[in-house]
Amino acid sequence: MKGQLAVSAIDASGDLVDATGVEIPGVLDDLYTYTGALGVVWHGSTPSLKLWAPTAKSVALHLFANATSPVSTTVTMALDPTTGVWSATGDPSWKNEYYLYSVVVYAPSTGQVEHNLVTDPYSISLSTNSQRSQIVDLNDSSLKPPGWDTLVKPPFGSPEDIAVYELHVRDFSVNDPRVPAEISGTFKAFTLTDTFGIRYLKELARAGVTHIHLLPSFDCATINEDKSQWQRADWDALASLPPDSEQQQALVSQHRQEDAFNWCYDPWHYGVPEGSYSTDPNGPTRILEFRAMVQALNRLGLRVVMDVVYNHTNAAGQSPKSVLDRIVPGYYHRLNPRTGAVEMSTCCPNTATEHNMMEKLMVDTLVIWAKAYKVDGFRFDLMGHHMLSNMIKVRQTLDALTPVRDGVKGTDIYIYGEGWNFGEVANNARGVNATQINVAGTGIGTFNDRLRDRVRGGNPFGDRREQGFATGLYYDPNGTEANRPTLEEQKARLLEHADLIRIGLAGNLRNYAFIDRTGQMTTGAQLRYGDQPAGYTLDPQENVVYVSAHDNETLFDAIQFKAPISATMDERVRMQDLGLDIVSLAQGIHFFHTGSDMLRSKSMDADSFDSGDWFNKLDFTYSTNNWGVGLPPAWAGGNESRWPIMRPRLANPALKPASADILKTVQHFREMQQIRMSSKLFRLETGSEIQERLRFYNTGPDQIPGLIVMSITDTGTIDLDPAFERVVVLFNATDEEQTFQDAALAGWHLSLHPVQRASSDPLVESARYDVTTGRFTVPARTTAVFVEPEYRVYFSIVAGGPPVATAQRGGTTLAP
Repeated sequence: MKGQLAVSAIDASGDLVDATGVEIPGVLDDLYTYTGALGVVWHGSTPSLKLWAPTAKSVALHLFANATSPVSTTVTMALDPTTGVWSATGDPSWKNEYYLYSVVVYAPSTGQVEHNLVTDPYSISLSTNSQRSQIVDLNDSSLKPPGWDTLVKPPFGSPEDIAVYELHVRDFSVNDPRVPAEISGTFKAFTLTDTFGIRYLKELARAGVTHIHLLPSFDCATINEDKSQWQRADWDALASLPPDSEQQQALVSQHRQEDAFNWCYDPWHYGVPEGSYSTDPNGPTRILEFRAMVQALNRLGLRVVMDVVYNHTNAAGQSPKSVLDRIVPGYYHRLNPRTGAVEMSTCCPNTATEHNMMEKLMVDTLVIWAKAYKVDGFRFDLMGHHMLSNMIKVRQTLDALTPVRDGVKGTDIYIYGEGWNFGEVANNARGVNATQINVAGTGIGTFNDRLRDRVRGGNPFGDRREQGFATGLYYDPNGTEANRPTLEEQKARLLEHADLIRIGLAGNLRNYAFIDRTGQMTTGAQLRYGDQPAGYTLDPQENVVYVSAHDNETLFDAIQFKAPISATMDERVRMQDLGLDIVSLAQGIHFFHTGSDMLRSKSMDADSFDSGDWFNKLDFTYSTNNWGVGLPPAWAGGNESRWPIMRPRLANPALKPASADILKTVQHFREMQQIRMSSKLFRLETGSEIQERLRFYNTGPDQIPGLIVMSITDTGTIDLDPAFERVVVLFNATDEEQTFQDAALAGWHLSLHPVQRASSDPLVESARYDVTTGRFTVPARTTAVFVEPEYRVYFSIVAGGPPVATAQRGGTTLAP
């Protein structure tokens, strides 16, 4: 196992028939699976270093006094032949020194024995640009902000209470005029108290947002951490160009390899905060500042989610940024069974978490983030490329963490991810993988693309002009070839869209039953989304509801593609609001892309991972939403092929929202969060509760197209809401006022929700309900929420006598 291993086939005459290499992970798992600690391990004040490298011929430790010293001390490491672990024990003087491993190992990628000088895959601190690992103690008080050990987490009820706001660390502060330049774009910017961004987060927390989701913030490979080398285009020059010009993206392109921006979905070291987000990337400052950020967000009332990327690494083989494959070549990555090449279906070298020690690296580093950094949740990038057993192991390991022993309550840590089913693992080809369908019943969330696509229209791979429920399908057609040719076909498509949205509103439960567009009783599993069941969850916490994320166009940009050119800005704003309303009032976990509540635009960019600060700009002053800042980059997401469609839209001044338009959505979004948090009926915790309490009206073939009517009642066996007995929600996506009547809704003592009675939107205040007939009237492109109080008291006065009070709960008169 420590050299080249090949298999040949020879016929009876001794002639070579065939030859092949051997993939080694299976035998390494059988012989050398190790369950102990790796990396820096402390025994009091004495550190030991441990590296799993069973195929290495030798391993030596090189110690450096600092991050740049050319002189090192070489320490021989001892091999435990039963585990494949090399180790060396030092003394207290090793603390804060830097180190590298010298690994002599056969590398199949080159066919040679290589002498690799490499960092530690279990690094917990690094020098600038990850050139050396550092020996630090995460329990050192100097690495903790004041009050860290006694930090009190924001209150947590159940997972169904979660509302997530997805945010990029750099985006948050790099354009905030109240943030000093020296900490702009860093973890430390979150510790300020009166920036525009912090004011915004405070308002979100007050309204009901519970978690901030940070795009990858571990050490990544594509941002130069030496800030003195950063370059970017001249913003004054960019701002002077026409809104539909190709020049902005051309100027940005000149510096995109040297600028400070990337989404960081390119892991280098999984257990260390990213240095470019620190004020000092050299050493442990990043540790202190990440912790201070978590502490500051918690004190605002917001928990913190980390976006993690264990499905691939930035590099493999003998690349300078390959860590795992230069230590145990051919083990950590998923290999093609025919060629032996590393699989690349995720975009980059795919890791193989079905191998024991890759799973261990994932679980061990997640525990570091949970215990040492007090992270409250993890979002798994391309989670479907992991095995279901991996995710169950993660869930069980986190659940075992306790406040007394570990300083964290592991059961409060929420896990969710992208359950897409594709690549070499599709359809359980490498074992049962963690897809939407397979994770049902685990409590792990997956993103609901069914609801997303039906609200917006189309999908991320088709014509962007295809309309959906909120963007005008059938009732306000845009007249493009992207939509079906006849209105009848569009109507049929709209009714199908509404059914998939209904099941999404009902937790996307596979077993939830309701009357579908054909008039038949159907379940979520019987509804189809392409060749898959539309409903797939067994618990609402597995339903991550969203209409936009960092990937693909923002919701506003999607609307700009889809809405009729004649649609006014007010109508476009209301389309945006309606899309966010559906997410806000669905059963499950609510997920919002940063700025979707500010009409955020990326100038129609479909993949802004490397588009720089210019196309990713956030403005918490509401001055601009970043629409019309040039044609988006030609290098990403198929943008250039859509330039002919984009150009007239970007050039149209009527399609650029004003500050007042942005503010409308800001206020509307907060109101919807307040409504959601006002009643537990919007946050039901089990599938059986949803089936018992949630019902849809206006269904079947004769329904009013573009109108979804939903009631949720508190008349079940358990009283969930002390304030409201019933809630009725009407989503009117159409461009006209709609009147809907159902005798089953007559006699309910409903009135517009108190938040909407005092709404910043005067139109919603005109929504009406008639108690006698059960008739509702809802304005165009409006969500109206009606509630019935849990208790009502009636007073009557008889001449000459005292007032008499009669109390009712629901429709039942209570005893005196």
